[in-house]
Amino acid sequence: MPAELFMPFVMVLVAALLPLQLLPAMIWAERKVSAFIQDRTGPNRADILGIRLGGVIHSIADVVKLIAKEDMTPSKVNSFYYSLGPFLALFISLIPFSIIPLADTLKIGGAAIPLRAVTLDVGILFILAITSFHVYAVVFAGWASNNSFSLLGGLRSAAQMVSYELGLGLSLVGMIMVAQTLDLNEIVRQQGGTIFGILPAWNVFLQPLGFLIFVVSIFAETNRNPFDLPEGESEIIGFHVEYSSMRFAFFFMGEYIAIIGGSAVVATLFLGGWQVPFFDTEMLRENAMLAARIAFGSTAALCVLLSIILMAYDKKLQALYTDKRRFEARVLLGIVVTLGAGAVGGLLFLPTLSSLGEQIVTAIVQNTFLVGKILLFCFFFIWVRWTLPRFRYDQLMNLGWKTLIPLALLNIFLTGVALVLFDRGA
Repeated sequence: MPAELFMPFVMVLVAALLPLQLLPAMIWAERKVSAFIQDRTGPNRADILGIRLGGVIHSIADVVKLIAKEDMTPSKVNSFYYSLGPFLALFISLIPFSIIPLADTLKIGGAAIPLRAVTLDVGILFILAITSFHVYAVVFAGWASNNSFSLLGGLRSAAQMVSYELGLGLSLVGMIMVAQTLDLNEIVRQQGGTIFGILPAWNVFLQPLGFLIFVVSIFAETNRNPFDLPEGESEIIGFHVEYSSMRFAFFFMGEYIAIIGGSAVVATLFLGGWQVPFFDTEMLRENAMLAARIAFGSTAALCVLLSIILMAYDKKLQALYTDKRRFEARVLLGIVVTLGAGAVGGLLFLPTLSSLGEQIVTAIVQNTFLVGKILLFCFFFIWVRWTLPRFRYDQLMNLGWKTLIPLALLNIFLTGVALVLFDRGA
């Protein structure tokens, strides 16, 4: 099958699997980072054959628990919309990944193959349009549950999301004025240069006020602290109070995938996307062999460092425990040694790269940087949640309508003035 026909199927699969693969890591990080911030140990009790892996097994236990729980459906619910709500919450959260460019375009046999599932010239508008449908999931869940409190929670969430969508859209107008395009891949390409040879030409530096407004609005759109009023148990019962088992899990998964998706959009629009700072695509392809050697060498060095740490940890476990917990460091050490051996083998026996191989190595490096930016911003989501207290509802609405929207309009005005002055100066 020609590459231009085969690759879209691969990219659709990658776009669906990437957030689902990051989801367990996000849930684990939520618990461990919050424990670190609050000076706690965090989850460390669930185990498989005595191996706990630092709380990772708790994510597996969550899945088993939610699957095994009885799916309770209250009486007199609207069955269709009651089931549609959690499905929409998960499905809509996954859609934005279909247009996020994962790396620069490949050129195979004269054909240009974009590394994203769907190519749209209006990618920003598509994201804004699709994510706005998430409000229907919340409203359907609250109304169809036939519970007054869940209805109030749904209405509160809908009002919050609609209020901040306006600021979210306006915050992007200044960036669009600078980029002169709605294509996400083109926006990423334009962030490949530098500002005065010092800073990467990322939109976070060109549009700092727009970036700030966008980030605040993303927090409100995903119902994360300090904007988690729809789920604030101390004030009102949430819109998913009548859900259990896997239907509740869909809301739970949808929230975290929305966080990952929001981080991916922020990374793409404001943090350079797949761009490697100070290294454009052509430079990476010209130095693909060096990049591959650095990647293998860095992995091997990291594995050596982790092996030393784990051997010291193993001595500590041997002194503390007499049960299977004392073998945990050895299990991790085996994984790290295997990975390190593979890295050393790749470093020693790396073949000469063809033109296609250089492009693939470059794409892997660019995608690694993109995923790193996404994870960094996911950490920021967690950090803010466990640092700031929840707003009052009047404070939340005042911030959205009386602060963010005027600031977004000011940003549009200042951007227009700067562009006019820049054109006259040029």
